[in-house]
Amino acid sequence: MGSDRHYPEERPRHDRRVAPFAIERHPVTNARFARFVAETGYRTVAEEPIDPEDFPGADRAQLVPGALVFTPTDGPVDLGDWSRWWRWVPGACWRSPRGPGSGVDDLPGHPVVQIAYRDAQAYARWAGRRLPTEAEWEYAAWGGRSTEYAWGAELRPGGRAMANTWQGRFPYLNEGWGSTSPVGTYPANGFGLYDMIGNVWERVVDVFVPRHPVADGPIVDAGGRPDLLAPTTSPRVMRVTKGGSFLCAPEYCRRYRPAARSAQSDDSATGHLGFRCAADL
Repeated sequence: MGSDRHYPEERPRHDRRVAPFAIERHPVTNARFARFVAETGYRTVAEEPIDPEDFPGADRAQLVPGALVFTPTDGPVDLGDWSRWWRWVPGACWRSPRGPGSGVDDLPGHPVVQIAYRDAQAYARWAGRRLPTEAEWEYAAWGGRSTEYAWGAELRPGGRAMANTWQGRFPYLNEGWGSTSPVGTYPANGFGLYDMIGNVWERVVDVFVPRHPVADGPIVDAGGRPDLLAPTTSPRVMRVTKGGSFLCAPEYCRRYRPAARSAQSDDSATGHLGFRCAADL
């Protein structure tokens, strides 16, 4: 697990042992999440009022339900300033991922996005499943390989795109999707799993730490990690996300690899963040 060759938070490469588990073949789709909402009446974090105490000093008039939406720029920008291509859109949520006027009725097979940690946990409980741990997710993403990428040694073997990532100059010129794609559009990995890399970042239960823990022998993964399952809506609780998304580009975010990881707060809802479920065996 992990890598010593890329971003510092992926280090060190180490051994990890996981118990037998099952994981869904693809991220949870809009159609599946819509069924969950229809049966339960669930309302996502992005649809709820914002607690001003979580954002001291902020203009209360701006603290309205909404989410972050990716907006391509007109040309090259400072890639160290994510606010150049992300904007807060009141009314954006899973059913209107780009804001009022957008929808998902014509995107039933795309991954659901604008999902906060509590939302993913609520769905998993309804489905009789759970979210995977980071170790489980990474094991599944490798698909039985130990190569640089989930499919081999090259990012685009023979010039072929193997996942929904940014194809062009980020964040203004893209020859790929530039958004989510239907699950299963790209080849499955060695375990028959789709979209483990690219398309959307996927939430796991682990709280983010800047480096992997080190031990003398293989670390035994704790399965569902009941100590970490309690969902919050806090901007201060950061958890791991895995797999990269349609926004990952060589010049900006080379996280289209199984070992790559990033951090997202429990309350985050963005247009490139989704999840898939797992289960104990």
